[in-house]
Amino acid sequence: MIDFRAKAINKLIPDAQYVSIDNVITTWADEREQPTDEAIQEKIAELQAEYDAKQYQRDRAVAYPSIQEQLDMQYWDAVNGTNKWQEAVAKVKTDNPKPE
Repeated sequence: MIDFRAKAINKLIPDAQYVSIDNVITTWADEREQPTDEAIQEKIAELQAEYDAKQYQRDRAVAYPSIQEQLDMQYWDAVNGTNKWQEAVAKVKTDNPKPE
Protein backbone atom coordinates (compact mmCIF):
# COMPACT_ATOMS: atom_id res chain seq x y z
CA MET A 1 0.00 0.00 0.00
CA ILE A 2 1.25 3.45 -0.86
CA ASP A 3 1.73 5.86 2.03
CA PHE A 4 0.25 8.91 0.37
CA ARG A 5 0.37 10.87 3.64
CA ALA A 6 4.17 10.58 3.90
CA LYS A 7 4.53 11.37 0.20
CA ALA A 8 2.26 14.41 0.60
CA ILE A 9 4.27 15.74 3.54
CA ASN A 10 7.50 15.20 1.60
CA LYS A 11 6.08 17.07 -1.40
CA LEU A 12 4.99 19.96 0.80
CA ILE A 13 8.17 20.05 2.92
CA PRO A 14 10.97 18.14 1.14
CA ASP A 15 13.09 16.05 3.53
CA ALA A 16 10.98 17.11 6.51
CA GLN A 17 12.07 15.74 9.87
CA TYR A 18 9.14 14.32 11.82
CA VAL A 19 7.80 11.24 13.59
CA SER A 20 4.44 9.81 12.60
CA ILE A 21 2.52 7.04 14.33
CA ASP A 22 -0.67 5.66 12.78
CA ASN A 23 -0.75 8.54 10.28
CA VAL A 24 -0.56 11.16 13.02
CA ILE A 25 2.47 13.45 13.28
CA THR A 26 3.60 13.00 16.87
CA THR A 27 6.80 15.04 16.67
CA TRP A 28 7.66 17.78 14.21
CA ALA A 29 11.45 18.15 14.39
CA ASP A 30 11.89 20.39 11.38
CA GLU A 31 12.74 24.10 11.49
CA ARG A 32 10.19 24.76 8.75
CA GLU A 33 6.54 25.21 9.63
CA GLN A 34 4.50 22.02 9.87
CA PRO A 35 1.92 21.75 7.08
CA THR A 36 -1.71 21.89 8.12
CA ASP A 37 -3.90 18.79 7.95
CA GLU A 38 -5.92 20.58 5.26
CA ALA A 39 -2.80 21.15 3.13
CA ILE A 40 -1.77 17.51 3.62
CA GLN A 41 -5.24 16.26 2.63
CA GLU A 42 -5.25 18.44 -0.50
CA LYS A 43 -1.83 17.09 -1.51
CA ILE A 44 -2.98 13.50 -0.80
CA ALA A 45 -5.95 14.02 -3.13
CA GLU A 46 -3.63 15.40 -5.81
CA LEU A 47 -1.19 12.49 -5.47
CA GLN A 48 -4.04 9.94 -5.47
CA ALA A 49 -5.44 11.48 -8.67
CA GLU A 50 -2.01 11.32 -10.34
CA TYR A 51 -1.60 7.70 -9.25
CA ASP A 52 -5.09 6.72 -10.46
CA ALA A 53 -4.50 8.42 -13.84
CA LYS A 54 -1.53 6.11 -14.46
CA GLN A 55 -3.35 2.84 -13.74
CA TYR A 56 -3.14 1.97 -17.45
CA GLN A 57 0.68 2.03 -17.17
CA ARG A 58 0.66 -0.46 -14.31
CA ASP A 59 -1.83 -2.67 -16.17
CA ARG A 60 0.31 -2.59 -19.31
CA ALA A 61 3.50 -3.39 -17.40
CA VAL A 62 2.15 -6.74 -16.23
CA ALA A 63 0.40 -7.52 -19.53
CA TYR A 64 3.42 -7.13 -21.81
CA PRO A 65 5.34 -10.29 -22.64
CA SER A 66 8.72 -10.49 -20.91
CA ILE A 67 11.68 -8.76 -22.56
CA GLN A 68 13.08 -12.19 -23.48
CA GLU A 69 9.80 -13.14 -25.16
CA GLN A 70 9.66 -9.82 -26.99
CA LEU A 71 13.23 -10.21 -28.26
CA ASP A 72 12.43 -13.73 -29.43
CA MET A 73 9.33 -12.43 -31.23
CA GLN A 74 11.39 -9.72 -32.91
CA TYR A 75 14.00 -12.26 -34.03
CA TRP A 76 11.42 -14.60 -35.53
CA ASP A 77 9.56 -11.67 -37.11
CA ALA A 78 12.80 -10.67 -38.87
CA VAL A 79 13.49 -14.26 -39.96
CA ASN A 80 9.92 -15.02 -41.10
CA GLY A 81 8.82 -11.59 -42.29
CA THR A 82 5.98 -11.51 -39.74
CA ASN A 83 4.88 -8.85 -37.28
CA LYS A 84 3.83 -10.88 -34.21
CA TRP A 85 5.77 -8.62 -31.85
CA GLN A 86 3.99 -5.51 -33.13
CA GLU A 87 0.66 -7.31 -32.84
CA ALA A 88 1.40 -8.39 -29.25
CA VAL A 89 2.38 -4.87 -28.19
CA ALA A 90 -0.61 -3.34 -30.01
CA LYS A 91 -2.96 -5.75 -28.23
CA VAL A 92 -1.64 -4.74 -24.80
CA LYS A 93 -2.04 -1.07 -25.70
CA THR A 94 -5.56 -1.66 -27.05
CA ASP A 95 -6.59 -3.71 -24.02
CA ASN A 96 -5.18 -1.06 -21.65
CA PRO A 97 -5.82 2.30 -23.35
CA LYS A 98 -4.25 5.54 -22.21
CA PRO A 99 -6.98 7.86 -20.89
CA GLU A 100 -7.73 10.93 -22.94
